[in-house]
Amino acid sequence: MVSPRRFPFPRRSRRALAVGVVGPLVAALAAGLVTTAPAEASVPTGFTDTVAIGGLSSPTATAFAPDGRVFVAEKSGLVKVFDSLADPTATVFADLRPQTQDFWDRGLLGLTVDPAFPARPYVYVSYTLDAEPGGTAPRWGDTCPTPPGATDKGCVVTGRVSQLTMGSAGTAVSEKPLVTGWCQQFPSHSVGALAFGPDGALYAGGGDGASFTFADYGQAGNPCADPPSPAGTNLTPPAAEGGALRSQSPRRAAGQPVLLNGTLLRIDPDTGEGVPGNPFANSSDANARRVIAYGARNQFRFGFRPGTGELWAGDVGWDTWEEINRVADVGDGVAENFGWPCFEGNARQAGYDGANLDRCESLYSSGGHSAPYYAYNHNAKVVASDPCPTGGSSISGIAFESGSNYPAEYSGALFFADSSRGCIWAMQTVGGQPSASRLVPFVTGVNVPVQVLTGPGGDLFYIALGSGELRRVSHPGGTNRPPTAVATANPANGPAPLTVRFDGTASTDPDAGDTLSYAWDLDADGAYDDSSAADPTWTYTAAATVDARLRVTDSHGASATTTVRVTVGNPEGLDPVPVIDGPASTLTWSVGQTVSFSGRAVDAQDGELPASALSWRLAIRHCATNGTCHTHNVQDFPGVASGSFVAPDHDYPSYLQLTLTATDSTGRTGSKTVDLQPKTVSLNFASSPSQATLTVGGTQQRTPFSRTVIAGSTNSISADSPQKLPPLNLKYAFTDWAHGGARTQNIIAPGTSTTYQANYRLCWLLNPC
Repeated sequence: MVSPRRFPFPRRSRRALAVGVVGPLVAALAAGLVTTAPAEASVPTGFTDTVAIGGLSSPTATAFAPDGRVFVAEKSGLVKVFDSLADPTATVFADLRPQTQDFWDRGLLGLTVDPAFPARPYVYVSYTLDAEPGGTAPRWGDTCPTPPGATDKGCVVTGRVSQLTMGSAGTAVSEKPLVTGWCQQFPSHSVGALAFGPDGALYAGGGDGASFTFADYGQAGNPCADPPSPAGTNLTPPAAEGGALRSQSPRRAAGQPVLLNGTLLRIDPDTGEGVPGNPFANSSDANARRVIAYGARNQFRFGFRPGTGELWAGDVGWDTWEEINRVADVGDGVAENFGWPCFEGNARQAGYDGANLDRCESLYSSGGHSAPYYAYNHNAKVVASDPCPTGGSSISGIAFESGSNYPAEYSGALFFADSSRGCIWAMQTVGGQPSASRLVPFVTGVNVPVQVLTGPGGDLFYIALGSGELRRVSHPGGTNRPPTAVATANPANGPAPLTVRFDGTASTDPDAGDTLSYAWDLDADGAYDDSSAADPTWTYTAAATVDARLRVTDSHGASATTTVRVTVGNPEGLDPVPVIDGPASTLTWSVGQTVSFSGRAVDAQDGELPASALSWRLAIRHCATNGTCHTHNVQDFPGVASGSFVAPDHDYPSYLQLTLTATDSTGRTGSKTVDLQPKTVSLNFASSPSQATLTVGGTQQRTPFSRTVIAGSTNSISADSPQKLPPLNLKYAFTDWAHGGARTQNIIAPGTSTTYQANYRLCWLLNPC
């Protein structure tokens, strides 16, 4: 996935912090997202991929407690808990929605459980705090108005790591904030993973909170008050230290604040303070004392290699490279600098290199940054034979094999996921170390994987955000094989009211002595909470086609599901029919343009549906030059017949998708989607003399060249200086842009194609560079 690397997270409603709330799992995810991945996930021969927990709403993370409980974080701010993998019904452990901003990539994203749970009854969460630095929540709600505009000035928020305490009822009774920070201007690269290390410390990560569309050094208002100017003052090269350069804040001059953006933290799980022995343990800055590594763009996921103090982190790249970074020993007192934004992959990042920023230039000259352990290019296959699409990437999971019954070649393997490609790979070991020479596809065709981890039996589990599931990859050739679910319905059709007897007793388990438990979703609401009997009955009172589902789970926690269809009455054609009155598909839009929408829906039974039955979703379809596309959900508009949105900034090629979904009184739905293409313009770049290297966004090119962008988009440009120009390889220095402005600047794409020319002079003895 190119520049933004975001995940399509739908927005949910808010409620107050709930203590001791018990209820059925919410309905299955209705994200309606389109991915380039195949519809069905595939695993190597001999493995099985089954649903462990389904019916989740935008799940982002899960954690297995030592006592068998399973905790699941949903992006809206809910933490749910299941008694075990066989438990069909969730309890709401904590409701953090009032203080969580669930917008674009922001939300509840990190979750872990105390290793001594439940003796230490603590669950830890990492989420986007809907508050400006020093402010209180809620500030914006689950949206970002214009102004300030999500991709213009940005709705500034922070991040938080908290300790939740479980009470006697098994739900959270209190929240204790441990760390609050991560000033985030733009709606991606928020907080990320949480994990306990072998030393008992709590580890946390987070992104840079900077722009994903231009080289951001603080020139868009500097709301985080980064040096050398106060908040509200646009920063300029070479001294600027804002935007993505917040990831280099541990290298700032003495007395300047160290930020959490782009860092890995090692903290006390009870106080949030830095652990003694950390690299900056003697600093007077509390944030510095927490940091053990920095220089990352978006450390969304990380994990420890079993039996070691090695921390491995996936870092989401910008234009070209995804990285896997390694901290060799979290307790060695050395702070690794992974180089962002000065480096991406193994090379200098062109967009920031071209700006001649002091913070990057000093790193280039002094060296000392840590190259990635492994990096893969957005336009290249990870494994030549894998079916995963290229043209974009977003590394979204890190885990190690530990104690499974997988074949020997997977022993100690590193698993990593890519949410854009919909794939999970295994990096098998050579000489005891994960080796890029032994990369194999492990799960392909996943519906947006956003976490991988090991769980019961040592099996690999992963969160499939797009399908709202926690899934399990097992190897039945081992000690435990999954069951087979079989369900029948009698009668399977008839007029309403229709009483149906379901029968799951034909389900089997291949392992002698295993017993099966049953969980049914008979009302098709996504929750397996309607019966635990092997042969329940259910009465349907309205005409509908219902896909009833059975999940069987064996005594070792392995499960399988199946579906049986029941037709009540003659429901053909009874889905509500939504109509989008506007905008028309012929509309073309510019960044910052207000687009109005309106629609309605008619249902064969209910007639014209009220506005409360309508819900809209705005999404961006981002496509690569090879034609593969992925979807970013931007915002939901529930319960309205009309409204408006401001067209966001995004790299081209991309377009907007507006979907209207109508739900009738029986729960049947119908959707209608309109694709809205952008107005595009050519930005033509020239130089005098020709063949100068210019930087646009994150890439460099010699003039003359052109870039197609969306009208109204913000684009960073730099004229590299000094530089040697062909054919004589003489040195030239930048003098000016023909249109004016600084050597490094942002330009707003006009409504018509425009040429931007950089002028240079020859450097010589009497007029040196």
